[in-house]
Amino acid sequence: MTRLNDMLKIEQKDLDIVNRLFTDPDNQQVNALSALIERFGGAAAINEKARQARDPENLMQRLKALNSPYVADLEWLTDQRDQKAFVAMEDYCKTVLGETGGSTSVDFSNAVTLEISAMQFFPWLMAEAKQAINKKELMPGRVIRVRNMAEQAQDNGDILATALAMQIMGATYVESLDTRGTDGSNIHLAGGPATLSGFFGGIGQPNHYPLKWAEEYLTYFTTYGIQQVLNVNPGTILLGYIMHRLGVDIEFKISVFVGNDNPWFILWTLMTARLFARQDGSTPLVGFNLSNSVNNDTIREAHAIRKKLGLEKQVRFEHHITETYKSIVLQPYNRRAELVAIAKEVPNISAKHEGGEPEIEATKDHPSDIFDYFISKKDILANNLMAPLLDNYLEKHRSVNLTARALIRAGIGVAAAKNLH
Repeated sequence: MTRLNDMLKIEQKDLDIVNRLFTDPDNQQVNALSALIERFGGAAAINEKARQARDPENLMQRLKALNSPYVADLEWLTDQRDQKAFVAMEDYCKTVLGETGGSTSVDFSNAVTLEISAMQFFPWLMAEAKQAINKKELMPGRVIRVRNMAEQAQDNGDILATALAMQIMGATYVESLDTRGTDGSNIHLAGGPATLSGFFGGIGQPNHYPLKWAEEYLTYFTTYGIQQVLNVNPGTILLGYIMHRLGVDIEFKISVFVGNDNPWFILWTLMTARLFARQDGSTPLVGFNLSNSVNNDTIREAHAIRKKLGLEKQVRFEHHITETYKSIVLQPYNRRAELVAIAKEVPNISAKHEGGEPEIEATKDHPSDIFDYFISKKDILANNLMAPLLDNYLEKHRSVNLTARALIRAGIGVAAAKNLH
């Protein structure tokens, strides 16, 4: 067996061929990307602009200049944080385990990150925070957004308010760029269900769209300091690795729609991250969504691969515990029990909640639906959908806390918004 395995060693001559391709001064793809980076001032200037753009004081000044109604909300959130109005993790653990079972009874060395998706509108975050204080619940440590970028940038400073709120909370967050296949680039989506089977060919970043994606990223990175974005296409995933190697401090997570559903696919994903890491070993891949089809054995194998490639601490497995009730998986879908089992042995997992509890969702007049992410705010208001959509979001928040309680009961720590709890 060892001799057979030796046959898989990549020969230096083959690596040399690949290196010559990437370093070729006539490489059209690399040259176009390099030119784009230079157009934004070069990597060092890009990173500095992004640092200043996400500076809390600068974000607040920009919101005040807009007379944004969210200034008062952010000041309230800061006051609540400073006054320790949110439940402390020690007290939360005692609520779950009893007075004799505080946080010392729980192993936080491999805490599971509490993740929620999708937080589409800044006021939803405020509603969630107020509920968390009143009910002594945990706020998630990771927040995913799928709202149209151009729309949120024009909405009372929503994009700025979210960027500042995440820093106040001590949470990581991900934005989803508009060049992701739903912007007209994928002709298979244009005809609705009549053409949807064509989507099996991949998420749309055809022709010149990877560079358009990179330009959009650099625009929001330098203007708003948005660092982590969703990545949905093998071309833009590779492009993200190359941008990082060229000095841009991009970070991304890979979407569930990419389909990492078996150890071989996961090996491909992680191998590429390793091959394109910087000299310091860092990679822009901060996490990826496993397919909804994976089982715990696959996660175990994936972890073994991740560990051997030295990416155990850098790359998070983002595992859907709940999904929207409509349009993505067969229901009922709830992976909480499996998560509790696997989290005892596999570190660096986030528990992603994209839907509420299936049995509750089934009773809703408007259960959560993945297609709701793509409705404009104008159409939401015109169809009186904002209240039902907020209700859907708060059901996801409820599921986050049900997962937190299940993990803590099993002696497994959770990572919530670190500045609040």
